[in-house]
Amino acid sequence: MTILLLFHKSILEETHDPATSDLLILARGLGLRRIICTLMQIYDSKQSLILLLNASPEEETAIGDELGIMGCRRPGLRIVGYEMGKRDRQDLYKNGGLISVTSRILIVDMLQSDIPTELITGIIVLHAEKVTALSLEAFIVRLYREKNKAGFLKAFSDQPEHITSGMSPLKNIMKELQLRRVHIYPRFHEDVKNTLETRKADVIELYQHLTEPMEAIHHAIVQCMTVTLSELKRSNKTLELDDLNIESAYFRSFDAVVRRQLDPVWHKVGPRTKQLVGDLATLRRLLTYLLSYDALAFHGYLETLVASNTTTTTGAAKQHQSPWMLTDAANIIFSTAKRRCYVLTAPKPTGSLSERQVIDVDDEDAWAALDEVHGITETNSKGKGKEKEEKKPWVPDNMSPVLEELPKWDLLADVLQEIEEELMRQEAVSTRPPTRGTNMVLVMTSSPRSSTLVSEFLGEMDGTAPKGSRGRTMMERKLRRYLFWKGENAGQKQPRHQQPPQFSAPQPQPSLQPEGELSEALKRKDKTRQERSANRRRVRGGAPAAVVPSKPVAVDPKVELRDDANDIAAFLASQPSDFIVSSDADALLLETLLSSEAEFDYDTHYGLLAPSQTVVVRAYTDDTDDQILAELQPRFIVMFEPNLDFVRRIEVYRNSNPGMGVRVYFMVYQLSCEEHKYLAGLRREKESFEKLIKERGSMLLPIFEDKHAGRSDAVIKTISTRLAGGRKELSTVTSQVIVDMREFRSTLPSLLHASGLLVIPATLTVGDYILTPDICVERKSIPDLVASFNSGRLYTQCELMSVHYKQPVLLIEFEENKAFSLETVAESTKSYAKPTGKYPAKKSTGPTDSDRAPPSVQSKLVLLTLHFPRVRIIWSSSPYGTADIFNDLKANAFEPDPNRAIAIGAEEDPEAGAGVNAAAEELLRCLPGVTAKNVKYVMSKVGSVRELCKLDRKGVQGILGVEPGNACYDFMHRGERKKGAS
Repeated sequence: MTILLLFHKSILEETHDPATSDLLILARGLGLRRIICTLMQIYDSKQSLILLLNASPEEETAIGDELGIMGCRRPGLRIVGYEMGKRDRQDLYKNGGLISVTSRILIVDMLQSDIPTELITGIIVLHAEKVTALSLEAFIVRLYREKNKAGFLKAFSDQPEHITSGMSPLKNIMKELQLRRVHIYPRFHEDVKNTLETRKADVIELYQHLTEPMEAIHHAIVQCMTVTLSELKRSNKTLELDDLNIESAYFRSFDAVVRRQLDPVWHKVGPRTKQLVGDLATLRRLLTYLLSYDALAFHGYLETLVASNTTTTTGAAKQHQSPWMLTDAANIIFSTAKRRCYVLTAPKPTGSLSERQVIDVDDEDAWAALDEVHGITETNSKGKGKEKEEKKPWVPDNMSPVLEELPKWDLLADVLQEIEEELMRQEAVSTRPPTRGTNMVLVMTSSPRSSTLVSEFLGEMDGTAPKGSRGRTMMERKLRRYLFWKGENAGQKQPRHQQPPQFSAPQPQPSLQPEGELSEALKRKDKTRQERSANRRRVRGGAPAAVVPSKPVAVDPKVELRDDANDIAAFLASQPSDFIVSSDADALLLETLLSSEAEFDYDTHYGLLAPSQTVVVRAYTDDTDDQILAELQPRFIVMFEPNLDFVRRIEVYRNSNPGMGVRVYFMVYQLSCEEHKYLAGLRREKESFEKLIKERGSMLLPIFEDKHAGRSDAVIKTISTRLAGGRKELSTVTSQVIVDMREFRSTLPSLLHASGLLVIPATLTVGDYILTPDICVERKSIPDLVASFNSGRLYTQCELMSVHYKQPVLLIEFEENKAFSLETVAESTKSYAKPTGKYPAKKSTGPTDSDRAPPSVQSKLVLLTLHFPRVRIIWSSSPYGTADIFNDLKANAFEPDPNRAIAIGAEEDPEAGAGVNAAAEELLRCLPGVTAKNVKYVMSKVGSVRELCKLDRKGVQGILGVEPGNACYDFMHRGERKKGAS
């Protein structure tokens, strides 16, 4: 069980009272999950019903496990999912306890009275920073407070940066959650500061310099980001983009901020601006990958960027390419990244063997003389000769592997060596083991990919090798895979009449084929490869490869990469099959173990390792890291990459375990984006907390009104004056709207309820919203509208609405603060210039791109209105506008009947659909000729989809009709016709 620190106890004393509702904003890494679990343990009782909202599946599992450790096991935290039926949920709510439920399920249960809202003891809301006026959580709180005034509501957040944008963001969150108390606990809070500074961990800061190629790439990427950002500001001068700088571009939220600024004018900006926005995200990822990927993976990622930037998915040339790739800085990035992996030299000229030997001897003598002048001993030259002799046979002749390793790998190896020496020294001094903690080493990285890379390095590290080449074995294996990948790509890009080189897994052979017994095919391949390389040298200028120009020349990266791929593919094609790699070292090791008949000691190979021999490599996550520290209790922690949250977790961990010494190695690249991002994140969080504290000091607390107080005005508005003689009648029924269950994914039901309408959830077959007995609305967002047109679903929906309702309505709803346009300006621009005689019109050479393009959304809407003249189309700029439109449509109209709305479109038999396989019915609806009108009839005639497929053509026509039956039969038996034809 975890220990509560003093500031944890002070927070619990302020927030545990069930009579109060509070909002707690805590700095990340200070143990928010520990506080939430302790509160839930306090409230755990069969007589109380506590709901947990906004928790992700991972958080639900972690909180449930921690509550189990704390003793809340019977029944503990129950999770309500989509697979749980309605009756099961009702029984679960009545029994009480701790329940985690999603917002969509809870809102439907509250509207249908499946959950006793007045009996809810309290609601705990996680991620309070995500609550807005359009969120389902605000809808839940309104329904909760309508029927339950005594229950509490506790909201928690550890993301202060998300509560600083907009006007009075803290007040808006408290208004939607109907709270009046807020507690703010930053790291510099007096209680937190006094608690964590009592016991400090032994922190060793290790600042590692980047290598020269990495510094050059880093500087070039930052330069590209600066140019891209300035170009974005220059092309959009009307927007306030002054706050956007390189420092903010280090964070992932930067992309969302830029897009939010451009959303109102997104339909006006051209493709160049959209390309710049995407380029900023790409360059930000490049900065991160430079410091976390190995050299070969980074170079491979750059090659995919070049390929995707120059060609489209169809293989055609891309029209709008990234501007940063055409700069000199981009050339530095691509060329330097390639030099980190390997260096390509010109192939040696063909000649006699004796001539080549004489040249080599002269070179060796020259190197020896130069070494003698500089005072270098003979051993170095021998080492060089040895390295030359050890060149792998699967490496092309003109390739010299460089395989630069990340500088932190050597630093990590030195740190682990230091920890091992420290453990040996402690064992020599003291015979008894430490009372607190284990000698396990915990290495924390930024991502799972980085963890895998570090694990591979530690598993294959050569401790006797010099610095910079300890991971040579791993890098050579990665180079072999890279060559295989390049050869595969080059083989796929060859013309169809040429057979690509066949790559297969290495297979054991008794001996290699002698050089003199080469087959004719291999000789032809060698000759073709030599001719291709000679031609390429002539095309690229014919100058000797050893001559280096004094001024850098920009070379097309695509041409250079294609040449490398052709060289590698030709080399691999000329080698025996056992040179090509397609299997893993682990697979070879497994094969060796299985083929060996020696009996191994089980404990030696499969038993538990001692903590002093264990190195755990793990990526940073969320509050789960606190549980990992509590379980492993390591005394040596290596932060391979800086993380502000984990630094605080170590502080809490150190103070939660008094008497245990903790040593932390904090590794960071000096003068890099990693260091700048860490310091900028620390500064951003501090400024966010200062803004929140300042807003809390001058905040006007909202006054929450009772929604039932204005009910008399609503009744007066329902008086109908259209009756004969001016006679007045009161409509005692509350104004209501029937909403389909699937529509609760959107924000419109919440706004309808906020506008005073009674929202009734139901499973509707026809329409999404039923406003009156005659008005049925089918709501479509822009992406849904396009998808419905492409699938043909909208045609069927309009057909059903026209059959069953007098006034069918198609509502096209746009998102708030986004472009109120169906297409961009670039797509709709046309030339309206009058033709003159000075420049005659060009002759038409064939269909243009616009003629070949698919029909636009507007043309499809015109065809839809021609087919269904009674369908009315309503355009709404936002969900707020939709709520106002619905209220205007319902004015002086009768209220809809939920039972009738559910029955429309379905079978009259109430038992219809019971026991039917929903997946099979959905498959049946997708078949040609089967519509929503006749699907029930088809299901009554055949027992299964298999039975329908076994019918002959006349049998299918007898059920569906002649034309629909032919379409359905041809679709089901299309494959059989192809087999018969072949």
